[in-house]
Amino acid sequence: MNITNIFKAGSIVLLAFLSFTFNANAQRGKKKADKETVAWRYELEAVATGVSGTYQVKVWSYSRNVETAMEQAKKNAVHGIIFKGFPDKGDVKGQKPIATNPNIDEQNKDFFEEFFKTGGGDYMKFVTLANNGQIAPQDRIKISKKEYKIGIVVSVNKSELRKYLEKAGIVRGLSDGF
Repeated sequence: MNITNIFKAGSIVLLAFLSFTFNANAQRGKKKADKETVAWRYELEAVATGVSGTYQVKVWSYSRNVETAMEQAKKNAVHGIIFKGFPDKGDVKGQKPIATNPNIDEQNKDFFEEFFKTGGGDYMKFVTLANNGQIAPQDRIKISKKEYKIGIVVSVNKSELRKYLEKAGIVRGLSDGF
């Protein structure tokens, strides 16, 4: 075996190791994100009204890890649009939550577990990061030795989200009457 073949073999082993390590860290981050989702600890703040039926909101997520908070921002934004709504801020009108039934998440637990599944849930169809996920320095706040409060601006397509939930039978349509 010559030196070139030894170098190639070593490179392949190193690449395989790095790939495995990266994948393991990504999976660990997803599990952390899933664990933190259970508490649904976040705040929503109006930023702007986008194209018809789309809203930009700043999601303040809490986490021990900045990357985990960033991953949770999209999920938290969609959850907030469905269950919490957000108040007026300046010229931007607040929105009531899509779901009017406070028990809808428990009544449809299986649906929402699948909907908010990390890495492949349908919630991803209705949300995008604004500013390519860049976090302004003032939106990265260390609130304790072990926890950050991270503000990330996202865009949520409320109109399409509502249609999806209506079609799935989770919420009643606006034209269904009272």
